[in-house]
Amino acid sequence: MNNSGLLQRVFKLQEHGTTVRTEVIAGFTTFLTMVYIVFVNPQILGVAGMNTQAVFITTCLIAAVGSILMGLVANLPVALAPAMGLNAFFAFVVVGAMGISWQVGMGAIFWGAFGLLLLTLFRVRYWMIANIPVSLRVGITAGIGLFIAMIGLKNAGIVVANKDTLVAVGNLTSHSVLLGALGFFIIAILASRNIHIAVLVSIVVTTLIGLAIGDVKFGGVFSFPTGVTSVLGQVDLKGSLNIGMAGIIFSFMLVNLFDSSGTLIGVTDKAGLTDEKGTFPRMKQALFVDSISSVVGAYIGTSSVTAYIESSSGVSVGGRTGLVAVVTGILFLLVMFLSPLAGMVPAYAAAGALIYVGVLMTSSLTRVRWDDLTEAVPAFVTTIMMPFSFSITEGIALGFISWCVMKLGSGRWREISPCVVVVALLFVLKIIFIDAH
Repeated sequence: MNNSGLLQRVFKLQEHGTTVRTEVIAGFTTFLTMVYIVFVNPQILGVAGMNTQAVFITTCLIAAVGSILMGLVANLPVALAPAMGLNAFFAFVVVGAMGISWQVGMGAIFWGAFGLLLLTLFRVRYWMIANIPVSLRVGITAGIGLFIAMIGLKNAGIVVANKDTLVAVGNLTSHSVLLGALGFFIIAILASRNIHIAVLVSIVVTTLIGLAIGDVKFGGVFSFPTGVTSVLGQVDLKGSLNIGMAGIIFSFMLVNLFDSSGTLIGVTDKAGLTDEKGTFPRMKQALFVDSISSVVGAYIGTSSVTAYIESSSGVSVGGRTGLVAVVTGILFLLVMFLSPLAGMVPAYAAAGALIYVGVLMTSSLTRVRWDDLTEAVPAFVTTIMMPFSFSITEGIALGFISWCVMKLGSGRWREISPCVVVVALLFVLKIIFIDAH
């Protein structure tokens, strides 16, 4: 292909030492590693009572729009899609455990995304990223990982409720347990061999086995996208904007802030685009695109949108510009016509992916300074309280509060940044005036 045309001018391919062919291959690679989200996200949001076929379409749509915007506006090889973790928090905690309607819960996601957009526009986002301690950031990431893994174990039937011991091991000979475990090990083994499409292979294999044994019914392959109006614009903005939802809105905003910012830095660093301070070209544009994508995503009926770490797979095969993200986005548009396939995927087929995401996210715990208890205790509290309280919000709250307690009690109050104090005080006020009533 000739790089001297429009694509060369828009994406500056020669300046980045790449070609159209390399960028297209990288775009396909990134797509194949993250396309699992179009099968997993509808399943999770379906638990909240949302129409799974409609969510499949909106997931594809926001992944396409977000990725294409990232490519055109920021010229970065980073794709966007609805975030794992926050979708489970929305479905299983906000809607399931708290009994809030999905329309109001989606409103909380919208306001959290809108808050993130404001933080980005007023450059507060950079200040928060720089001033929240590594231990708390790691604790939040690892805690969400354990939370997601627990959802996966539950969906596969590997872990079940027990009135005497709270939880117990399920029937290890059942189809769901065996195929859920098989799916997880397929992903883990293929990933260990650097096969980028491990998650997709796992979902396909376990679904086909489910089809063979009668657990799954074949519903066709192609269909024209319809029925999206059941979720599009159904967000309850007024009902979600009340003091009782403040902690949930703040949690969505805070988690999305770290998740997306950290992924952007990680992928651009792997592409050789970051400097020694962790900043990268067109950082402001990239943060704006991911923020506005989350706002739009909530309005059309998906969970918070974030940059995907799977984008690093495209970078690993030579992707360096926004053309990678544009190619990925176009492929998400095309996959919208395969909605019957998404409806075939059983819960246990997606369970392996959820457990594997937990492995990846908890690996960040190695960054905690475990020999310093003022760092280790807040990270530990944040991490374990998310799955044990079944709430990302409570994990974040108790993590920030314990950080202040440990630093103050150890006489190291100078290490507490104003940002951490503000967040901790907000959560204390939430506990006193909201949770207590």
